[in-house]
Amino acid sequence: MGNNNIQQRAELQSQIWKIANEVRGAVDGWDFKQFVLGTLFYRFISENFSSYFESGDESIVYAELPDSVITPELKDDSIKTKGYFIYPSQLFVNVAKTASGNDNLNTDLARIFSEIEGSAIGYESEQNIKGLFADFDTTSNRLGNTVKEKSARLAAVIRGVAELDFGGFHDDQIDLFGDAYEFLISNYAANAGKSGGEFFTPQHVSKLIARLALHGQKSVNKIYDPACGSGSLLLQAKKQFDNHDIEEGFFGQEINHTTYNLARMNMFLHNINYNDFNIALDDTLTKPHFLNEKPFDAIVSNPPYSINWIGDGDATLINDDRFAPAGVLAPKSKADFAFILHSLNYLSSKGRAAIVCFPGIMYRGGAEQKIRKYLVDNNFIETVISLAPNLFFGTSIAVSILVLSKHKADSKIQFIEAGKLYQKETNNNILKDEHIEKIVKAFEAKADVPYFARSVSYEEITANEYNLSVSTYIEQEDTREAVDIAKLNAEIAEIVKKENALRAEIDKIIAEIEG
Repeated sequence: MGNNNIQQRAELQSQIWKIANEVRGAVDGWDFKQFVLGTLFYRFISENFSSYFESGDESIVYAELPDSVITPELKDDSIKTKGYFIYPSQLFVNVAKTASGNDNLNTDLARIFSEIEGSAIGYESEQNIKGLFADFDTTSNRLGNTVKEKSARLAAVIRGVAELDFGGFHDDQIDLFGDAYEFLISNYAANAGKSGGEFFTPQHVSKLIARLALHGQKSVNKIYDPACGSGSLLLQAKKQFDNHDIEEGFFGQEINHTTYNLARMNMFLHNINYNDFNIALDDTLTKPHFLNEKPFDAIVSNPPYSINWIGDGDATLINDDRFAPAGVLAPKSKADFAFILHSLNYLSSKGRAAIVCFPGIMYRGGAEQKIRKYLVDNNFIETVISLAPNLFFGTSIAVSILVLSKHKADSKIQFIEAGKLYQKETNNNILKDEHIEKIVKAFEAKADVPYFARSVSYEEITANEYNLSVSTYIEQEDTREAVDIAKLNAEIAEIVKKENALRAEIDKIIAEIEG
């Protein structure tokens, strides 16, 4: 990527964050994110649709056509291809032209969004489009108390997004849209305190997770994230996979409705067509989707840490295919291993799952120890990696990554101590590309490197009662200086001798003064 391009991105990003903050006024940034992200999405699908309709013919400018030229056949064809339909009059560019003087902008937008969503009803894309704009609530009092106030604030957002320069609509620019969206989401996450980490995994960590899950696979059938948040991990997998084939696309499940909509928008914004992704809304642990899509060759996940779940409060779960083999359910107050067993169940025999984990699950006793025993005894754990603290939003803890595999060459488990690999940046630490490279190389080689990587035998792990903490198996390097005791004692004796001589001198002076 040329410097120009990098500079263009940087300018675009500072501009977009400035708009997001100026326009929101007294509205909390977290509450306001739906309007900025939704407007960016509306502009993207408008330009994407126009570009599709014009298909390179410079004599056609879709935005200038009257709605009346659209025949039912044209509309039908477009929806089958793109998944939705936008009339020329409904395009972002045409709404933006009159936005500032339009006192009914909020009701106009609500109607347009409803019609775009409605265009997919009865088509294959219906589930991907339905409710996409649900969180863009044009009647919200956060925008103002009167229709006029609401319209004025929405007009300011539209003006701001209209001014962003994405250039012509080709591949580079599509990337700019996707990057701008990711940039906004990550900034909102960084500023949202604790809840930020719930829907966004920072790109640098996502890159490592994707590299681990995809390692050594020239093609994968499909990629899955059982707790996908805004889809950032799945999309990072797409970026890592330009040289490989993803045959059947991207799958994810998310429990939070707002975040589920962010993920679907994020897919479109990264130019993944409706028939190449499938994001479901539901509780993964109790209402899993995609049972008939199993198994998956690549699973990436950063599930919520130590959340409550129904566990043994639901008598049917112990017989669930996902949990039954371990013979015990994850504790009610710590669902971590439920997500891990879920992923294992969805994993193909040739694939890998890379899962971010809370470190406590690696050493605690009780049900969690029994589940670790099941995973170790069946040789499903390839590697446990300990990362630096403060890499994620909303938590400063040093998390681990668990890599699961069903095709290991031996019964050893690899441990990597990567806690010293990071660069400090403002409030968070980040993994640089060379850090990621070092971890991936060690993961691939499986060679022992003092204080960094070690492959441990099954016998040593059972002797440690299935403790999987990296610190149990990799010793910390002692960076203190070696001390020569005899030399030190001689130095101390010399100091004491000088002190005594000095004291005698002082006593002599005092005696003279007093005398």
